[in-house]
Amino acid sequence: WLKSKSYPPRLRPDPRKNPDSICYRTWPAMQSQSNPYCVAALALALICSQASAESFLKERKSSLRSKADASVFQQNLRTATGEALGCGGHVGKKQMVQIRESMQPMWNAIHKDRNGRIDKRMLRYLVYRHFHQKWSLMIKGFEPSRPTNLTGWGSSDDILSARVPAYVEGVLESRHAQENGFDMQDAVYMVATIEELIFDSESVLLERVYEVQKKPMTRSVSFAGMQQILESYVVHWMLADDEEGIKIILAKKAAMADIIPHWDKILEYLDGRVKEVLYQREQRPNQFSKQGHNALAPYFSFDDAHAVVGGITKSFASFWESECAVMKAALVGMDVHNTGRVPLSKFYSTALDTEWRFGESEAYLRDLGALDETSSWYGKQVIIPNYMQAVSNCVVGSKHYLVCCQNDCEDILGEIEIKLGKPLVEADKILSVVGNITSQLSVDHDDPPHLDASLRSQLDQIAAGNEGLVPLHGRLFSQWLHYVFPRQCPFPHKSGTASGLTPAEFGDGFIASKNEMKTHAAAANETDLLSTMGKEDLQWMSQWSPEEELITDLPRESSSSRLVLVVVAIILLSLMGVAGAMKAGKG
Repeated sequence: WLKSKSYPPRLRPDPRKNPDSICYRTWPAMQSQSNPYCVAALALALICSQASAESFLKERKSSLRSKADASVFQQNLRTATGEALGCGGHVGKKQMVQIRESMQPMWNAIHKDRNGRIDKRMLRYLVYRHFHQKWSLMIKGFEPSRPTNLTGWGSSDDILSARVPAYVEGVLESRHAQENGFDMQDAVYMVATIEELIFDSESVLLERVYEVQKKPMTRSVSFAGMQQILESYVVHWMLADDEEGIKIILAKKAAMADIIPHWDKILEYLDGRVKEVLYQREQRPNQFSKQGHNALAPYFSFDDAHAVVGGITKSFASFWESECAVMKAALVGMDVHNTGRVPLSKFYSTALDTEWRFGESEAYLRDLGALDETSSWYGKQVIIPNYMQAVSNCVVGSKHYLVCCQNDCEDILGEIEIKLGKPLVEADKILSVVGNITSQLSVDHDDPPHLDASLRSQLDQIAAGNEGLVPLHGRLFSQWLHYVFPRQCPFPHKSGTASGLTPAEFGDGFIASKNEMKTHAAAANETDLLSTMGKEDLQWMSQWSPEEELITDLPRESSSSRLVLVVVAIILLSLMGVAGAMKAGKG
């Protein structure tokens, strides 16, 4: 089985060091079809009992499809999510405040209607970016690049449609949701609810681990017992529904370090998570200690274990970031012109010689949106930030979310949103802010971006096409940011051009053969000859395209509509003046 199983080489140990080890490049590659989360007691818009849930949904759908005003709809939405969160949920008032504070800068900068509300597409965008910013979680079905229409929320992959389709149909897809939109608190509730669904799914997986290890959930375990539980949990978490792979790996504990990449570091990480619980008991005994579970009695309940695995979900990306940094450094080292691109010939040449991670096939790179084929000088090139954000580089892949490398562009866009605070901005103000942002590839690299004449001209053209203002959340501005920060910000493809398929979903051919690599690598010497040329001479912005795509479907106020408002205001003021004069005359 081990030799016949085909895995891509993202997260595998270097085969040159251990040629007999299993080649685990990316855990999602092992997942052909994951079972949906078994949410224990939680369902959005459903109260704890099944009988009351059915009547609640009928009343909710009837209410939302009536002609009630927007305030009634907003209250219904909050009541639905609030009831779900109240069914034994772990997201309390403090967490809700934290979510709101975290989302506020983004909310301030996005396009809203005249009532301060957003549409469905923008809500999805907010949710997606929140989880990516906080924990590098890629929530499936919420990707901004995924095409969406007015008749569907997302896809069967998104956690809401899969777990609570009645809620999606009855609340999110209601007539009032489309006509009146969502406000800030609705977005906060949405994020909190998805957090709750993820938290509940962790509980189900943890229960499964307890069952496999024949440990009663009502009985506390020792420090060593907790370590055993967490080791098994991480294996189940990474391999998802690959039952055969889980059994084989857990049966070969002595060879775990050869099977799972950086297993020794993962064990240190898990050990630290458990010791953190003991530290909290020592520092705040009234809050974290109870009889038999204190700093002097290192025993752990199921609730303790659940709290630890919840922290793993939210912190694993930060732990794994060093691996992402090593991979990115290797790519940057091949980018001699600072274009954010690596010739495919060098990509494969390095894969053959020293860097075993780079093994995606040309077809799979194209499907991921990580391939630039527009250069007449370099030919096909791998786009560094697109490649780093590709699902093939995500370390954990479940049915509904992936744990991926951090998106360096989020910090950049977040700083722009904080400083500008509105969706449409003049080009000169953007240049002022962006000119003071550092790319910070490393501690020693903090130079501001080089905003040359061509980049300034491109931004002016974007503004010219939008009545003098640049939409911060449009494809053209994202494209401009990519060329300003080519190694940090992904190139934004047009909707439907790139996919987010895992290797298993892509199917056979996701990994390049040795012959394919050698064929491309043969041209590596030719691309080296171009290293002495300037990037402007190489037409490095050849992938630029003029098509705009905005995330929101909301209409924007045009200059003509603003003129109408001004005229109406003048007429009203004139009429008020005439009425006042007539009244004074009569007096």
